Amino acid sequence: MSGYKKLYRSREGMVFGVCMGFADFFAIRVLWVRVAFLVAFVLSGFWPLIPLYLIAALLMKPEPVLDLATDDESEFYESYVSSRSLALHRLKRQFDMLDRRIQRMEDAVTSKDFTWEQKFRE
Repeated sequence: MSGYKKLYRSREGMVFGVCMGFADFFAIRVLWVRVAFLVAFVLSGFWPLIPLYLIAALLMKPEPVLDLATDDESEFYESYVSSRSLALHRLKRQFDMLDRRIQRMEDAVTSKDFTWEQKFRE
């Protein structure tokens, strides 16, 4: 998998998981992120940080439930979080391709030519 870490909203955070997501991303304790947020919140006069926090909560994708082991898993998760319908179409397309391959294999195995070839090999 790629060597860089992605920024996700934590599923275990207090309010939307934004602070914990930043703490995980920067590998620091969540306490310090929350303290920095509260200090900025008080010093900014309250109003600018509330919309910024909500925008961050909306833009940050939720953390995957399971660890993503490969780039394919990561790509699928990103597509699923971005658009579930596109991810569903992608899965359906893969299923259809596999189904066609299995049908071709079944046709080959159950054909008369296959039976004759087996008899000649014996």
